This record gives sequence, structure tokens and C-alpha cells, in this order.
Amino acid sequence: MRVKKFFLFGFVVSFLSLSLFISESFAKDNKTKDIFRFDSLIKFTKVIGVVENQYVDELKFDEIVDKAISGLVQNLDAHSSYMFADELKDMRVKTEGEFGGLGITVGIRDGAITVIAPIEGTPADKAGMKSKDIIVKIDDKTTLDMKLDEAVKLMRGKPQTPIELTVVREGESKPVKIKIIRDIIQIDSVYSKNFEDHNSTLYIRVTSFDRKVTNDVKAAIKKKKNLKGIILDLRNNPGGLLNQAVGLSNIFISKGVIVSQKGRDKKDSRNYKAKSPKTIKVPLVVLVNGGSASASEIVAGALQDKKRAIIVGEKTFGKGSVQSIIPVSDEEAIRLTIARYYLPSGRTIQAKGVTPDIKVCACALPKSKDDFRIKESDLKRHLKSELKKVDEKLDVNKEEEIDEEETNKKKDITLKVISEDMQLKSALDILKVLQLKTKK
Repeated sequence: MRVKKFFLFGFVVSFLSLSLFISESFAKDNKTKDIFRFDSLIKFTKVIGVVENQYVDELKFDEIVDKAISGLVQNLDAHSSYMFADELKDMRVKTEGEFGGLGITVGIRDGAITVIAPIEGTPADKAGMKSKDIIVKIDDKTTLDMKLDEAVKLMRGKPQTPIELTVVREGESKPVKIKIIRDIIQIDSVYSKNFEDHNSTLYIRVTSFDRKVTNDVKAAIKKKKNLKGIILDLRNNPGGLLNQAVGLSNIFISKGVIVSQKGRDKKDSRNYKAKSPKTIKVPLVVLVNGGSASASEIVAGALQDKKRAIIVGEKTFGKGSVQSIIPVSDEEAIRLTIARYYLPSGRTIQAKGVTPDIKVCACALPKSKDDFRIKESDLKRHLKSELKKVDEKLDVNKEEEIDEEETNKKKDITLKVISEDMQLKSALDILKVLQLKTKK
């Protein structure tokens, strides 16, 4: 009995000694951390003092602090920034869905301001801006070391005002100058078309993820009779609302996680799961390219991981981080990256993108030289028609092109359109194979 008591007493003393040692270690660690924090704050204060007293131009103290805060947040990553009053106001205007601008989504890639995608039908799209264009000048201002928010602010402006962007483009030997007239940006996010020779196949184009995308896609599918296959076009779709990406995926995925969000804080981590078991079962092909980013990458990646669709085209942009707007005051806020997105398989989108199942370049179908043939009986008639084209005024041709552009979204997709889009042609061929498989 005495031995047991002695053993118990020894155990308690040892436990208390260990606890005391651990407590002292933690206290020392906390004290050391506090010293480091204090030293860092002293260094920060010294630097502000030196700038305030010795910088060539006189700066107010609040200006120096604002610059320090802005520099801090900007150097965290390409998508975090400090939003001053005018920047926060611009963001609120943009989220309302109507603003004066160009119609391009831009981001920072390798330190350069890069076009993620021009939004279809906007001034930038019509002027010929392309995904992956690197903007080196905005009018006469160089973008070297320019903040993303500053570049966006310069590109926005009153409707019907001109702007010139100088871009470096892959395949071009020298910078390209593009003149654009700003306009009110109103985005038609979803539209659908039928194929001229494939009545059972539906083409759905999603240009961005606004609040109505899921309902609009459902409505387009519901209208289609005898539906046997869908081509979902997410090319040059820069993203948008996460809940719409989840909702669109849920149209085709019946169960399981669609995307997960993981952050440093547990409250910023969550799983987004499919809720509706009633899904569209027909074969599905998704088109993507380097302008497909964020929400469109979530949709493409989820459908790929769930083996619900074949992804065709080019590797996507690789924007898989979550930003939160955290108010600092009534007029200022921090846009801070708080988490990253992960696809159902656990892979990340950030800086990696989604690699298509079948890679297809963005080009027209090659044409044989023998395609241009004129029969003897057609020769005179053909040459007369060609001469007539030459004599016609250019302005008339332009008007015809504009009319065709305005009604383009309403027309069925013709064989000519397909022949000019290798990715679309490949998607249609793959869909035919999938349809044949489902018949067996």
C-alpha cells in the first residue's frame, strides 16, 4: 500500500513539474513573439518617420499610412488589395451589372496586367481584344508596376469616350495598338442556339456568372424538344458568382461535393454539395480556353472530376482563390484572399487551371486548295458576281456586317460557323460519339 502511495505521489509531482515547465515554455514563447512584434512595429514607425521627414516631396502622415497599407495588401497576392473610397464605389457600381467601360476582365499574371477574357458582345470584344493579351499601356500611361485597381479605373469611363490600349500578343512581333470606344456594359450572360443539321443537340453559351445563370440555363433546356445532347460553351467566361457555378453544375451532377473552399480559418472553409437529385442525363461536352476562369473553371473541373462531361479546348486561366470584402470604414475596405477552391478530386485550380480531356486549338478547319472550283458553265456568271462585289460601296458592306452581328445570337449554328471553329466542330463530333454510346 505504501509503495502505491509513493508511486502515486511521484507521478503527481512529475506531472505538476512537467505542466509548470510547459507553461513556462509557452510564456517564454509568447514573450518572445511579443518582443518580435514590438521590434517590428518600431521598425515600421521608424520607416514612416524617415519618409515623412526626408522624402523629396512633402507627404501628409495619413498619405504615408495609406500608401503603406496599400503596399502591404497588394504584396500578399495578385487578387488582394486595399480599396479606397473611389475604388469601393467602382466595385459597387460594377456588381450592379451596368457600368461604362470596355468589357474585359483582367488579372495579374507573372507581374503583368493580363486580359483574362473579353466579354462577348462588348466594345473590347468587337475591337479584337483577346485572352492572354498583356496590356503594356493605357493611352499614354505605362502599366509597369501599376496596381490592378488603378488599371481598371483608367479603363473605365464615360460611355462613348475613346481609349487606346497597347498590348503584347502571342504570335505578334511587335506591340499591337487597339482603339476602343467605351460603352455601357450590359451583359447577356446566357443564350442558346440550335444546330442547323443537328436538331436534337442544344448549344448553350454562358458568358459570365451573374444572378440568373442557373435559371436561364434551366429555361433553355426546358424549351428544347427531343434533347439528346448539350454543348456548354464556357470559353472566355471570366467567372462571377460562386452560387451560380454550383447551381449550374447541379443541373448535371446529382450528388456529392461540387467544390470545396478551404481557408486558414475554419469558418472560411466549407463544402458545396449537389442538392437536386433531378439532373439532366443527356451527353454533355464543355468548351473551355485560356479565358475561362474562376466560376467557369469550377463548373468545368467538377463536371470533369465527376466524369459527367468531356472537356474540350485549351487549358483554363487558373484563378481558384476566394476574396472577401472586409469593411475598414464606411468608405474603405480590404479585398482579401481568405481561401482557395478545390475540385471534388481534391485538386486545386489556383495557378494550375483545368486541363481539357481533349486539347483542341482555337482555329478554323483547314481547307483544301481544290475546294475552289468553277464549272465552265458557271464561269461568266461567277465572274460577274465577283465584279459586282468589287463595285459595291464599303459602307453598305459594313452595314450588312453590323446587321449580321446584331442578329447572330438568334440564328441557328450553320455548317459555315462550325467550319470556322475547330473547337466547336470537335465538341460536336465528340457529342455524336457519346450519343451513339448511349443508344447501345
